[in-house]
Amino acid sequence: MLLWTRRSRALALSLFALVVTVVFAAPIATVVAAALAGSWTGPLPSDLGGSNFAAALSDENLASLTVSLQTAFIAGALALAVGTWAALAAREAPTWLRRTTDAVFHLPIAIPSVAIGLGLLIAFNSRPLLLGGTKWIVILAHTILVLAFTFSAVSAALDRLDPAYRQAAESLGAGPTRVLLRITLPLLLPAIGAAAGLSIALSMGELGATVMVYPATWKTLPVSIFGLTDRGRVFLAAADTTLLLAVTLLAVLAVGRIRRR
Repeated sequence: MLLWTRRSRALALSLFALVVTVVFAAPIATVVAAALAGSWTGPLPSDLGGSNFAAALSDENLASLTVSLQTAFIAGALALAVGTWAALAAREAPTWLRRTTDAVFHLPIAIPSVAIGLGLLIAFNSRPLLLGGTKWIVILAHTILVLAFTFSAVSAALDRLDPAYRQAAESLGAGPTRVLLRITLPLLLPAIGAAAGLSIALSMGELGATVMVYPATWKTLPVSIFGLTDRGRVFLAAADTTLLLAVTLLAVLAVGRIRRR
């Protein structure tokens, strides 16, 4: 908006395209190229083929992908429910309580995810809440990590919501429950849908906390990719990463389609 000449605009667009290429496009293209490579000893990969993808579609990797999808959807649903409830409750709370709630719900993104994983492993590794060694500790870790984003999205939408809608409904005799179900939540659906898509995408790629708490029977695909790279199987790890990117994109697009409807 502040660039008036055609030359300055072209320069700004070129700089933007360069940053996008270097930061986003080039790493993804490198991963896809490595997934297709049979070897990579020169500047470009060689022996291109689909053998790595065939191995990536093995039963073990597909099981890890299924675990990632289940974890992402369950954790996303839990985070969406809790985050929406907290945002709605905080809106009616006193200022000091609202600020405290905001700080508490944003705490998971202010500390390393490894610390959250270790904390959960220590806290829930004994009775009466014994979650260690079960899938639920992984789901709980993912829920906590994406909760901040769902809370932020719904809170921001609530701040933009025109209070006249609620006031008009209340003036016509609608009670609090009816106003919530018929006015507030429908108006928040776009923000809730966006938060759901973001939660699924973040959960699908989460590794830091997961690697601290996951049991052998509930291994997500990022954990499998980490194990492959640790053993030097980079090309297979790249194929798994490409598969993870594709499935995550499809899941987010599916959620977006549901939101538009």
